[in-house]
Amino acid sequence: MDQHADDVLVGRDEELARLLRAVDPASADRALLLVGEAGLGKSALLDRVARRVAADGARVLRAEGSESEARLAFAALHRLLRPVSAEADALPERQRAALREAFGAGTGEGPPDLMLVGLAVLTLLSALGERNPVVVILDDAHWCDRASLDALAFATARLTSEPVTLLLGTADDHVTSSAPGRGGHLPGFGRRTPTLTLAPLDATAAGRLLELQPVVPTGRTRARILDEADGNPLALTELTRAATAGDTTAPLPPAGPLPSGDRLERVFAARLHALPAATGRALLLLAAMDGVDAVSAATGALPDAEDDIWLPAEQAGLVRRAGRQVRFRHPMARSGVYHAAPSDARRAAHRTLADALRPEPDRRSWHLAAACTGPDAAVSVELELTADRARRRGGHAAAAVALECAAHLAPDREDGARLLVEAAASAVLTGDLPWVEELAAGARARTDDAALLSVAALSVGRLAVLTARHSVVFPRLADSAAELTDAQPEAALDLLSSAAVVRFYSGEEAHRVRVRQIQRRLPLRDADIWPLVWVRTVTDPFEGRTELVDVLDELEPEAHGQPQRLAAFGIMSWLLDETPRAVRAFDQAVDRWVAQGSLPEGLGGAIAWAYVERGRWDRAREACARLTAVGSAAGLDHAVACAAVVDAAVLAFQGDATAARARAGDALDLVDPLESRSVAVYARRALGAAAVADGAYEAAYDQLRAVFTQDGAPVHYHASYPALADLAAVAVRSGRGEEAGAIVERAARTLGENASPRLRALMSRARGLLAATEATAEASEPTEDAESHFRAALADPDGAYWPFEHAQTQLDFAEWLRRRRRIAEARPLLTEALETFRRLGAGPWSERARTEARAAGIGVPHAEPDALAQLSPQQRQIVGLAARGLTNRAIGERLFLSPRTVGSHLYRSFPKLGITARAQLRDLVEGTGEGG
Repeated sequence: MDQHADDVLVGRDEELARLLRAVDPASADRALLLVGEAGLGKSALLDRVARRVAADGARVLRAEGSESEARLAFAALHRLLRPVSAEADALPERQRAALREAFGAGTGEGPPDLMLVGLAVLTLLSALGERNPVVVILDDAHWCDRASLDALAFATARLTSEPVTLLLGTADDHVTSSAPGRGGHLPGFGRRTPTLTLAPLDATAAGRLLELQPVVPTGRTRARILDEADGNPLALTELTRAATAGDTTAPLPPAGPLPSGDRLERVFAARLHALPAATGRALLLLAAMDGVDAVSAATGALPDAEDDIWLPAEQAGLVRRAGRQVRFRHPMARSGVYHAAPSDARRAAHRTLADALRPEPDRRSWHLAAACTGPDAAVSVELELTADRARRRGGHAAAAVALECAAHLAPDREDGARLLVEAAASAVLTGDLPWVEELAAGARARTDDAALLSVAALSVGRLAVLTARHSVVFPRLADSAAELTDAQPEAALDLLSSAAVVRFYSGEEAHRVRVRQIQRRLPLRDADIWPLVWVRTVTDPFEGRTELVDVLDELEPEAHGQPQRLAAFGIMSWLLDETPRAVRAFDQAVDRWVAQGSLPEGLGGAIAWAYVERGRWDRAREACARLTAVGSAAGLDHAVACAAVVDAAVLAFQGDATAARARAGDALDLVDPLESRSVAVYARRALGAAAVADGAYEAAYDQLRAVFTQDGAPVHYHASYPALADLAAVAVRSGRGEEAGAIVERAARTLGENASPRLRALMSRARGLLAATEATAEASEPTEDAESHFRAALADPDGAYWPFEHAQTQLDFAEWLRRRRRIAEARPLLTEALETFRRLGAGPWSERARTEARAAGIGVPHAEPDALAQLSPQQRQIVGLAARGLTNRAIGERLFLSPRTVGSHLYRSFPKLGITARAQLRDLVEGTGEGG
């Protein structure tokens, strides 16, 4: 029950044991959600855990959510970390600066990088955990601000080996709705967070609790209390207090429903009648202040905690005093006091507090708003200023809530519409699409200003493309674009750009047709060249490919120095199989990117895929780490799934088939494969590569065959085609050559001259493999067909820009040559392929190349050059970065890990590598040729 720490716990032994297991440093739990309705015992249990672990030497950091501060960015995090401010000052410079900006103590030059804020929290908690186990307790988490929860969720997800545990207490009616401050779920702490749900006490425990009350009710009163309370400990104690004190102002009802929040509020409110008027006024001020540092924050407005004016309220069981603090015994007591007061008295209390809080303009603005009886232009302006300050600190949810309230207080409807549009733009960065749509709808109800409404539509569109609801989102974007083609062609084109991204994710042909129809209606202007090329390239990169590549040549100079345009240029280049220039653009864009902790860009997974294709697998996984971090913080499962399939592919190529299958499974769990064909196809390709790594060619064929339809068409117009060669490779090993050949030839006919050089090379490799198999099956003399196809696949020197694919072709051709006793021709191909596989860390392919090389008489060392192969992919990644001289902290910032986790991976890696010092890493990595 929500009672003070010195109260007894009854009937909660199992729940307490579960919480204590969670905070054991040996536990796998890094977070646990304690859920239950008001009065069931969340705070009491958390109090008991805090005292127990503190007595055992753990460091306890504790804060409570506050309804009023749910609208102040990073308020909860600031309270939580205030006791360790000295340790925070020792953080790396960038992380320390980001945290100071978040707390409003920085330079104010720009919003903090929210990923760096989360990393700062991670690094700080990890550092504290090196001294003692750390238990972080956040009670009433449903009233914590969104920015704080995002930072804690980010950090907790990465506390893998640290003795740090986060316990969150929250009301059950806040776990499944929208956002904190708006009655919502806890960002980042969703279905994968272990949850302990408190149930009402059983009859035996309820009876025992009743026996422990100062005055024990008997007879009919006892029965009625047990019946009314229905196992709610707070209701039991408070109804008992009311009944046994002879409080005629709060009699038990003769009949009625079980206790609800309203009923408990009335129990507390009834005690106000017997209090002195001055005490009642002080209680109302305390309730309006929400009890958060009320005495110190509102100096002059509230009596000192030691003032006897509080004594009657304390005796009535409404408040507790501790030092200079006065607190309500329970949130229901606060709510009962507040709602029992007449509306004019509540408004007067808020005006009093606003006057006392002039040095704190953000808190003051909310009290001014609460004191309003109707529209008020001045208060609306104050809230707009509050929103601006929240934005500068990275508090996008707080800014949106303030702007929404400012809109409702704006006397002018057009001004209210403008504020709602601005609120929608801020809410976009929370990932809460229903909220953004609600704000945009509110703007539409207030104005018919086409320019303003187009901005609202763009806000919805920007977030919509990142959700998995493609079949719902696409028509909304397309219809909005169609409506604006005449009045706002620029906005229409922006919406069409978003619709094109949804077309890529969905792979729906009908979406391509609709986009083209709208595009043809748009007037062409020179200023629209970028979005027009984007729409064409994303929607169908093969139609008019040569022309699109020529246009890219013209656009490239304009992109330099502009991260957003560089990213767009890189994505378009990747779609057109201009991978080298895509990677160059991404290198520049990512290095210059100043993240606002916002959202992943549409098609952000292209960055990781380009690095995979270019053979820079470590950089690909770094990009995946950021995409996962940003997507998880915003609750965008589709973005997380996009990162997971890239991760799965790299893991498969490196030979960790088990991990690859798990990551692909994660992606498929997060999306509907029929809604997100791109993710589904990439997952199948990764699963196919994992099966190849295991030598399971039948299973590999089944997976790769699934990226084409029954009649051989691509399931996805872009993602399916690169699988053609791999499909052929496993087909020849599983007796499916004829079926695979039909698919390859259909693709060749469909693409025709629009196929990129890369795809032509892949199709030539596929034809070479299939031709070689046909000749063997017919027991005929080998024809020249296979050789000509292999040579065509290797003819373009630019093919080396896709090193893994190029090396696979070299290995296939070398095997074909060796089997025809053309050993001298096979050897250079094998040597080069083996070197590439070793450099990339493609373990299974390296081993196959070694076997073939030995058969060709090439002296190849055995396991020693592949010493890194025994490490996990993440360990190899960390070792590679450490070998380049990066510190544990620098590696942690790149991979969003704590320095302790990085150090732990290195510590476990050294014995496997046969080394004892960090200085030996560089020679070892260079000696094995690793370091994709």
